[in-house]
Order: sequence, then C-alpha cells, then structure tokens
Amino acid sequence: MFEARFQTFEDASERAESADRVAALRTELKRRGLSGFVVPRADRQQNEYLPASEERLAWLTGFTGSAGAAVVLIDKAAMFVDGRYTVQADAQVDKAVFAIEHLVDMPPSQWLAKNAKAGDKIGYDPWLHTSEGVERLKQAAADAGAELVAVDSNPIDVLWRNRPAPPSGPVTLRDIKFAGESAADKLKRVRAELDRPKADVLVVSDSQNVAWTFNIRGSDIAHTPLALAFAVIPREGRPRLYVEPKKLDNAVRAALEDIADIGAPDDLTRDLAALKDKIVRLDQASAADALSRIVSEHGGKPTRAADPITLMKAVKNHAEIAGTRAAHLRDGAAVTRFLAWLDREAPKGTLTEIDAVAALESFRRDTGLLKDVSFPTISGAGPNAAIVHYRVTRDSNRKLGLNELFLIDSGAQYEDGTTDITRTVVIGEPSEEMRDRFTRVLKGHIAIATAVYPENTTGAQLDSLARVSLWQAGLDFDHGTGHGVGSYLSVHEGPARISKLGHVPLRRGMILSNEPGYYKTAAYGIRIENLVLVIAAPEPAGAERPLNAFETLTLAPIDRRLVDMRMLAAKERHWLDSYHERVREEVAPLVDQQTRTWLAAATRPL
Repeated sequence: MFEARFQTFEDASERAESADRVAALRTELKRRGLSGFVVPRADRQQNEYLPASEERLAWLTGFTGSAGAAVVLIDKAAMFVDGRYTVQADAQVDKAVFAIEHLVDMPPSQWLAKNAKAGDKIGYDPWLHTSEGVERLKQAAADAGAELVAVDSNPIDVLWRNRPAPPSGPVTLRDIKFAGESAADKLKRVRAELDRPKADVLVVSDSQNVAWTFNIRGSDIAHTPLALAFAVIPREGRPRLYVEPKKLDNAVRAALEDIADIGAPDDLTRDLAALKDKIVRLDQASAADALSRIVSEHGGKPTRAADPITLMKAVKNHAEIAGTRAAHLRDGAAVTRFLAWLDREAPKGTLTEIDAVAALESFRRDTGLLKDVSFPTISGAGPNAAIVHYRVTRDSNRKLGLNELFLIDSGAQYEDGTTDITRTVVIGEPSEEMRDRFTRVLKGHIAIATAVYPENTTGAQLDSLARVSLWQAGLDFDHGTGHGVGSYLSVHEGPARISKLGHVPLRRGMILSNEPGYYKTAAYGIRIENLVLVIAAPEPAGAERPLNAFETLTLAPIDRRLVDMRMLAAKERHWLDSYHERVREEVAPLVDQQTRTWLAAATRPL
C-alpha cells in the first residue's frame, strides 16, 4: 500500500572492507613519501549531503553519518564523530583499525598533535578543507615536529575502484513566483556588498548561494535541490557561473547567459589565476583552501570573510514566505493524515519503523507536489528514538511496541517551500516519567514559540529558554534548539541558529526550527519540532527598541496524551489550545472525514 521512493533502508556501510582499504592507503602514502593523511567528510564546497562520488570517508572507514573525519598514520588511525553519531560509529567502524574519538573533545588537530612524530609529513587534499581548518592542522603538525603537506591528487581516488560517476542531473530555473526576486536584482545587491569589506571579486563557493543568486535548482545532492556549481562575481563586469555544460539545456543556458558568462568547472582554476593584484573575497565557511592557494600563488590577494549571500538568502522575501506558508499547510495535512493512520494501526502491534517511513512519504506524495524528502526520515521506536540521528535500516528495523514512545522526524521538499517536523507519540499508555519529560520538552518548545525579544537578539541568547524546565530537573539535551531552513533549498541553512553557538542576530524573514528534546539512553527519546518565522512583534507603549517574535509555520497535532496539565502554566495551556485550534481550523478542510474526526479529538482543548 505504502512505498518509500526517496529513501532506502539498506546499510551502506562497507566496514568489512576498511582494514584492506586502510592498508592500501598506507602503501600509497609511503609511495608518495607521506606519513599520514587527513580524510574529512567533505566535498569541494563543504556540502552537508554529498554525492556518492565524494563519500571518501565512508569508503575508507565504513561510517556513513553526515559529519566526521579520519586521520590515518602509518602505525595508527582514528575516526572522529560527534555525540550524535557515537552509536552509529560503534556499529559501522572497525575498532581494530580505528580508535573512535569525539570530534569536539578530541578533534583531529588535537589528536594529530599528540600522535604524529617529529619529521612526519601529513598529507591533506586542499580541495576538501577550508583555510581555517588547514591552519589548525598545520599548527598541530608543527607542535608535533611534523609537516602538513598539500597533495596534488587525493590518494583515495587512486585506490577507489568502481567509484560512482559525478552527478549530472539537469539544472532548472526557479520560477520568479517562488523566488520573488530576479537574479539580476540579486546580483546588484551582492555587488553592493563588495565594499563591506572592500573587494574586487567575490568567489561564491557555496552551491546553495549560487542556486539562490542565479535562481537555479538541480539534483546533484540527495534531498537538496542543488546543482554543484561555483560563481565569480566581480564588482564591475559580468559574473561567471561554473557548471557542467551538459547539465544545461538550451532554454536554461539562454536564460543564464542573459545575466552571466558560463564556464565549465575546470575553467575556475584558470580564471582565479588571472586575478593578479585583485582583492578576492573567499567565504570562510565553504571556500576550499585550494582556492586561496591558487589566488595567492598567482599574485592575487585573497581575503576571508562571510559570503554576504548567506545572510541575504536566509532573510526570506514576501514570495518565499507565502510559499513556505502554503507548503506547511499542505505538509501539515499530509502529516495529520499520517498521525491519524498511525493512531489506528500502531496499537495492533504489527507496524515497524520502516512501515511508518513509507506511510508518511506516501501521504506526502498524495499531495501531487512532493519533489523529495528534505532528509532521510528519522523513525525511532522505543530505545531507537534515544539516538538523536537514528536512521532505520532493514537490520535495525523495530516494531512499534505497546506503551512505548515513537519519534518521527521528517521533512519535505516542495517547489514553494522546505519543511521539517518532529512529533513524538505514545503507543498505548505512557509512564509518569515519560509524561514528565515530554511536558518539560513542551514547556521549552512553548517558551521559544512565545518569545518576544529585541531586534539583533542572537540564537545563543534564546537557547536557554528551551532548556530551563529540563535544567530544573537536572536534565538537558545535547544538540542545538534550532537551525535555519532554506526556501526549496537545504533543510539546514546558515548563518543563524538557536543554540549555544548561535551568535548571528535573528532577522525578520528568517526561518528556523524550534526543536528541544530529551533522550534517555536505551529507553526512549522525545523531540517536538515546528518551524518558525521571525516576524515583528507588537510593541507595547513606551517601547524603546523594535521587538521581534516567532510565527509558528508547522501545522500538526502535538500528542495531548503525553502532556501533564499540572505542570503547565495558564499561558502555556492557552498556547497549546490556541495552536491546536489553529491546526484544526486550517488543516481539517484538507483531509478526509475519518482524519477530520480524529483531528477533532486530537486537538480538543486541554
């Protein structure tokens, strides 16, 4: 009945091959006169999701998570993951080959400083590291008396047999009704930013920024409609877009040539080498160290700063905001149909985590407008929900058990907007502890949703609001409270976020997630996630500065059965009842009668 077409459940890890591959890498390193090699999970543009042809870390180590790195020395090796992936790394990485280290507590640079030997030459691929990252590694090598050496070609590429071909999906034009601003007008705004600080040329190395600026989309990255591309935007003269020519049909090429010259990706190196004496701004977050090296080696003057497009892209215009509201209403109806179905079927005891993924994707496909899921669905039953970034496979697939919690974190890509929602529901009856923890998470969610704050407030200043109720019980969660979200782009978008590290001011028009949680290892996990839009808040009489607030975009019921009403203040109860009233009024006309009946009960006042 249901089918998942945009995600698979096979375990892609090749752990059994890693010992032989590491041995082959060491042989290749010795042939090149190197004592070690640093392997990040990265491509040339620091994308979060990588095409299969760029998954070097997975090929070498077996680890398939979205963040990590490895360092291979002649006599030892280490794999680095953060707290989200410790369980996954333990299952996928051969610990006889790699020591598993915490990416934050013991980053590769620190490990290298402790384990490299005097005289060692540690190789790195300058196309896969930012310059800041290289400086940290270079200092670590120097501390050990070793040397960091840039390689001309990646040794893994030499060894990787049957490596997948680079992606070659077509580039499409983004309709102005969704973009809300022409590419020509965006380019004018970008050029105006080249005076702050002064630069002659901006190199756009983030494919998301290229996509936004030129109003293009593609299919080179799973779950994110990106075309892998670079751009060079001079203060004066025509910009140049670097993209594989075979990805452009005649109509797309003609439209792009109205505003820019078109070059192949291989032309970028030549053109950067021609920027002698020019001040060339490189994005400190995504520009490969190779770009800086090419510019400086040919007499250019590279400077590192934030790409101004990143902030422009994050502040959505009227068309993008209208689009995301429409996408969230449509998505809310699909998620509500799923939750009603789940409530009927799960107590029978036959549903699995994979069944739930397939059902939810199918309800979204029924809209007729689903382009893709925005990330692989996290579908965790019982103890699996305690793994923050759990990904179900056929081997790990678990039935939804009675009197257990089930967490499902999912999202969709529609042409008018990107969604991301998490709901935690109980199958059967919850324990008192479950209700207590869920209510504390809900209180944190409501605190963010109802926050009113001065303009220029940062996410770091708001983050603690989501944690206070948990802190009062000696509890917390080890991830940020929220991340930025794109407009038919990446579900994880900078520069703003709500977290202890979120130091970018929140601006009106930004879309972020509101997703506090709680995770009890080997028992259950809880997360409640809605997307929110930064808007102007009503200003009380006598206000001395502008105020902002959040508009909740996501529309789907929150499980009332898990709420301990005794723990909620009157304002918190009012928020939940008002939210549910809005969900009922807006979603009910879009669903079938059986779902409407369920929705009426699921959203009744506390």
